[in-house]
Amino acid sequence: MTEPLYQADASRYDAMPYRRAGRSGVLLPAFSLGMWHNFGSEAPFSNAQRMAHYAFDHGIVHFDLANNYGPVYGSAEENFGRLMERSFRPYRDELFISTKAGYDMWPGPYGNWGSRKYLTASLDQSLRRMKLDYVDVFYTHRYDPETPLEETLQALVDLVRQGKTFYVGISRYPLEAARFAFRYLAERDVPCLLFQDKYNLFNREPETSGVLPLAAEAGSGFVAFSPLAQGLLTNRYLNGIPEGSRMSRNGFLRKEVLTDEMLSRIRGLDRLAQRRGQTLAEMALAWLLRDERVTSVIIGASSVEQIADNLHALQHPDFSDEELAEIAKYS
Repeated sequence: MTEPLYQADASRYDAMPYRRAGRSGVLLPAFSLGMWHNFGSEAPFSNAQRMAHYAFDHGIVHFDLANNYGPVYGSAEENFGRLMERSFRPYRDELFISTKAGYDMWPGPYGNWGSRKYLTASLDQSLRRMKLDYVDVFYTHRYDPETPLEETLQALVDLVRQGKTFYVGISRYPLEAARFAFRYLAERDVPCLLFQDKYNLFNREPETSGVLPLAAEAGSGFVAFSPLAQGLLTNRYLNGIPEGSRMSRNGFLRKEVLTDEMLSRIRGLDRLAQRRGQTLAEMALAWLLRDERVTSVIIGASSVEQIADNLHALQHPDFSDEELAEIAKYS
């Protein structure tokens, strides 16, 4: 049976708010779709396709990838390439596609960290996998303490000048390295478009470290990932560890995280969310978007239903001073 030709929803831009990325001409959707999990070779492509179509049909034009997203490494980008060929090619100019390099990708000394050789080779591979001529933004995925920062950043500058990426970004950089990067890139007329970092109610390090205000001062947008703390900021763990959950597999989210104190904090936040007429996840997402310095929040999903639930956060974005004070007590 022939698969019907995908046609994007004509009303896809009606409800999604868009935010300016720093001092640039780029607008990003309040929510972006992250492809770290559930878009690789170990997940059904049909489900990944449904999620990508649903996201785009609801104004999510930013798809966030990295070279080693999967599992297996590279397979999320390969599946995105299949989406480009099957669905998204006519809409390429409406899409904002990001990828990154900086973590382990292939064996040997040139498949990791921040050398010019690794970053350049990785982006070439990513473009082939995704069936693209360019990406919209290419990130150095983490700070490399061994490679001269000038080498890493000059590679980004040169990749823009080669036409392989329109913009560049940095992810998870410590404060002083970020300060140097913002200055270095701006002096070469390739300003840093986006700074990406983990940010949620349980991890407010971008605020306390000074990175969030620094990015705003430098004219860079800020993109938050892990907004739900890998599921802690949902109703999933209110009554312990359910079978089949991420924590039950003891992978990235370890069982020992769910202490009595953590459970008390989660339940306190959930009670507040209920009073607001939201789920805990919706409130956690809305809390991030309350800050105008946050350009976009990357959501992950395993189903269309999860994306739909996350979009409900846009319906109740405001917080009273009393609510913010209560949130601070639990976060």
